[in-house]
Amino acid sequence: MSTPLSPTDLTEVREHYRAGKTALLASLAASGASSRGIHSLLQKLARHADATLQLLWQRAAFPDSACLVAVGGFGRGALFPHSDVDVLLLLPDDAEVDADPALKSKVERFIGSCWDSGLEIGSSVRTAADCVEEAAKDVTVQTSLLEARLLAGSKKNFSSLQKQLDALLDPQAFFVAKTLELRQRHNKFENTPYALEPNCKESPGGLRDLQVVLWVARAAGLGKSWDELARNGLATAFEVRQIKANEALLSLIRARLHLIAGRREDRLVFDLQTAVAESFGYSAQAEDGSKLPRRASEALMKRYYWAAKAVTQLNQILLLNIEERLHPSTYPLRPINERFCDKAGMLEVASDDLYVRQPHAILETFLLYETTVGIKGLSARTLRALYNARGVMDSQFRRDPVNRNTFRRIMQEPEGITHALRLMNQTSVLGRYLWVFRKIVGQMQHDLFHVYTVDQHILMVLRNARRFFMAEHSHEYPMCSQLAAGWDKPWILYVAALFHDIAKGRGGDHSELGCKDVRSFCRQHGITGEDARLIEFLVGEHLSMSRIAQKEDLSNPEVIAAFARRVGNERNLTALYLLTVADIRGTSPKVWNAWKGKLLEDLYRYTLRVLGGRAPDAGAEVEARKREALTLLALHAEPFEGHKALWDTLDVSYFMRHEAADIAWHARQLSRHVGKAKAIVRARRSSAGEGMQVLVYTPDAPDLFARICGYFDQAGFSILDAKIHTARNGYALDTFQVISPDLADHYRELAAMVEAELDRTLQAAGPLPPPGKGRVSRRVRSFPIAPRVDLRPDEKAQRWLLSVSASDRVGLLYLIARVLARHRINLQLAKVTTLGERVEDTFLIDGPELQHNKAQIAIETELLEALNA
Repeated sequence: MSTPLSPTDLTEVREHYRAGKTALLASLAASGASSRGIHSLLQKLARHADATLQLLWQRAAFPDSACLVAVGGFGRGALFPHSDVDVLLLLPDDAEVDADPALKSKVERFIGSCWDSGLEIGSSVRTAADCVEEAAKDVTVQTSLLEARLLAGSKKNFSSLQKQLDALLDPQAFFVAKTLELRQRHNKFENTPYALEPNCKESPGGLRDLQVVLWVARAAGLGKSWDELARNGLATAFEVRQIKANEALLSLIRARLHLIAGRREDRLVFDLQTAVAESFGYSAQAEDGSKLPRRASEALMKRYYWAAKAVTQLNQILLLNIEERLHPSTYPLRPINERFCDKAGMLEVASDDLYVRQPHAILETFLLYETTVGIKGLSARTLRALYNARGVMDSQFRRDPVNRNTFRRIMQEPEGITHALRLMNQTSVLGRYLWVFRKIVGQMQHDLFHVYTVDQHILMVLRNARRFFMAEHSHEYPMCSQLAAGWDKPWILYVAALFHDIAKGRGGDHSELGCKDVRSFCRQHGITGEDARLIEFLVGEHLSMSRIAQKEDLSNPEVIAAFARRVGNERNLTALYLLTVADIRGTSPKVWNAWKGKLLEDLYRYTLRVLGGRAPDAGAEVEARKREALTLLALHAEPFEGHKALWDTLDVSYFMRHEAADIAWHARQLSRHVGKAKAIVRARRSSAGEGMQVLVYTPDAPDLFARICGYFDQAGFSILDAKIHTARNGYALDTFQVISPDLADHYRELAAMVEAELDRTLQAAGPLPPPGKGRVSRRVRSFPIAPRVDLRPDEKAQRWLLSVSASDRVGLLYLIARVLARHRINLQLAKVTTLGERVEDTFLIDGPELQHNKAQIAIETELLEALNA
C-alpha cells in the first residue's frame, strides 16, 4: 500500500514539475516564427503533466477499481502553457464519496496535492453512471468525455465508461447540437474572424472551429485525425495541408499569448499584440514602398486574419461534407443550368473541375446566388471547388470582359448584394477579382474608433447603404429611407461604399487614392458619364459632410454656401448624405448617436435650400425663427410679449444659432428672471431624441464654461455640443447637449439632480478645482495618438477656431476649458465629437489675448501640456 506524499516529497514534485515546464516554455520562447514544432511541444507539456499526475495517483492509494482520466483539451494529449489540466476521478459505480469519509479524504488530499505540485487542475469526481447521466443532459459534458484518455488506474472501469458513452452517442443529434453551439458562439463574436481583439480559440476561424470538425467526425465514425478524414474522402490532401498549417499557426499564437501574459489568455488584446508580434520576429517597417510604417502588431494580425479566414472556409466545407454523410438521402438535385444545380437550397457545381475548365463560372456563382429563388448558400462541393480554384483567378481572369460584365451585374442586382459580396470575401473571390480590395483584407485600423478591419468596415457600410432601400429597415433611419425611395440607381451608392476606404494603409490621402482606383474600375466596367462622375465624387468627398456637420458652425450662412458649392447639386448632396450616414454607422456601434444624426440632417436641409436657389439671408432666417418661436409660446399660453424682456437682450447671432423650439423653451424658462442675480439651470429631454438638453442662465464669468464642464465630468455626463451666448446685459445663456449611460432609465431623477447640483456649483466661489487624473482605456494605452492643437483665425479674422484632437479620457474637456479660462478666452461655440476612443473638438473663441502672437503660442503650448499630462 502506497503512503501519502510528505511535505518534503510534495516540494520535490513541485520543483521537478516547475523545472520541466520552465525548460519547455523556454524552448517555446526561443522558437521564433516557425510553427513547425508547436504540436510536439504541447504534447510534451501534456506528457510532463501526465507523469506528475500518475505519481500523485500512485501515492494516493485509491481503490483498484478507480481510475484517473484526462478529459477536455487535456484529453487530446496537448496542453497549452496556462490551460487547465482537466481530469476526471472515475470511481466504481457503488462508490459514494459523501458516505465514505475515508474515500472523501483521499479525493480531497489528491486534488490538494495536485495544486500543491503546481498543476492548475479542473477536476470532477464521478462514477460511470454519473458520467452517462450528465452526458445525456449536457452536450458539453459529452464532448469533454469524447476525447477522454486513461492516465492511471482501472482499465476495465475506463473501458466500461467508453462503451456506455458510445452507446449513448447519437451522431446526428450530436452534429446538430455542436453546429447550433458553433452558430451561437459565432453570434457572440459578431460572426466575423476580423474583430480587432479576436479570441484565437473561440472566435470564428479560431481553434475551436477545427475542434468542432474533429468532434463531429469522431462521433460519426468518420475519423479522429485530419489524415483519417482525408482517407475517408471528407478532405483533400491539399485541404489537410492547409488545415495543419493554419492550426499550427493559431496554436503557436495561443501558446505565445499564454507565455507572454503569464496566465491563460486566449484574446489577442491590444496590450499583448505587439509583444506577441515581436516574439515572432516582426518589427515596425514600411510595406510595399508605402510611406507609412507598418506596425509589428499589424503584420501579426494580418497573418492571423488570413489563417482565421482559411479555417472558416475549411470548417464550412468539412461540416457540410459530414452533414451530407449523415443525411445522404435528403439532398435531391434540381438543375439550374448546365453548370449548376440546386441541392436543397445550396448552389452545387455540376462537376468538381468546373471552375478550372470554365473560369467564367466563378463569378456566375455569386450572380446565381443573388438571383436564384430559394438558394441560401453554397454547397460543400462548390465551396471546395472555389477553394481549389484560387490559382485560376489571375490577372487574365481580372481583365476578362465577360468577368467584368458579370461583376457589374452582381453590383447592380436589386437584391442580395450584401450577402453576395460577403460570401465573395469569405471565399477569397472578391480580393482575387478586385486586387485593390485584396490589399485591405485583414488590414487593421489604428484610429481608435473603427472596431472592424478595413474590409469588414467596407462591407458593413455597403450593408447599411443597402438597408436604406429595404422597407423592413425603414424604421431605423426614416429620413434616409425616404430619400432612398426616390433614388433611381442604388448600385451607385454600393460601388462608392465598396471603394470609399479601399486605399487605407497605403500612405497619402486615401480619398484621393480611392478616386483613382474607382475611376479605373468604372472605366474597366463600362460605367461612364454622370454615373462615373458621381461615384468618383462620393469616394473623394466621403469624409467632408461628416467633418463639416460635426466641426463647423452650421448657423453660419457662409459655411452652408461653401458646402453647397462643393456638392454642386441635389443629387450629389443626397447621395453623399446617404453614404455618410452609412459610413459613420459602419465604424463602431458606439460612434453613432442621435445628435450626430441631427447635425447631418440639419446640414442636408440647409444645403438643400441653397441648392434650390434660396440665397442665405440671415435677416429672413431670424424673422422666420422668431415667428415660429412665438407660435410655440402661444401654444403654451405664455403672456403677450412675455418674451420681450429676454429677446431685447439677445442679438442676431443668438437667433441664428438656435432653432425655434429652443428659442421658445429659453423664453418660457427665463423671461421672468432677466437681470436677476440668481443662476437659472433647467434640464429637459433633448430634441434630438437622445440625451438631455441643459440650459444655464447666469451672470457671465471668465471661468464659467470651465466650471460647467467640471461639473458634468464629475457627474458622469459626456458633453456632445455646447452653444455659448453672452447677452447684451452681461448674462451667459448657454445650452449643452449631454448624455449619460443611465439617462434613458432615470431621466427625471437625473434632470432634477443636474438642476440642483449645477446651480450649487455655479454659486460656489473660489478657484477652479484641480482636474482629476483621467483614466484611459486599454485601447488608448495600446494605440496612443499624439495630441494636436490648431489655432487659426476664421475667414473674416474676427474670431478664432481652436481644433483639438486627442485620445479620449475622463475630464478632457475640463482640462481644455481651464486653459481657456486662465487666458480669459470667450467661448462662443463648442462642438465635441467623440470618435470611439478619440475626440475631435472644435471651439469658436475670441478674446484680447488672441491678438498677440506670443499669447497664441502660450495657449497652444499649455493645451498640449494639459493633453499630455
